[in-house]
Amino acid sequence: MSRILILLGFIIILLGLLWPWIKKLNLGHLPGDIVIRRPGFTFYFPIITCIILSIILSLIFWLLRR
Repeated sequence: MSRILILLGFIIILLGLLWPWIKKLNLGHLPGDIVIRRPGFTFYFPIITCIILSIILSLIFWLLRR
């Protein structure tokens, strides 16, 4: 359990350090993400971004289990 928490902390620190470059990937504004804009209301659902992140996390966890 402690190994997992240390790894999670390391990943969070790494993401924080790499954030300026991660923002340039433009995740969250991909084609296929749903945006509905009305006067006084905006609905945003990043479905394609969620799918891509899910695939990446699945691959990472699969590699860690091996």
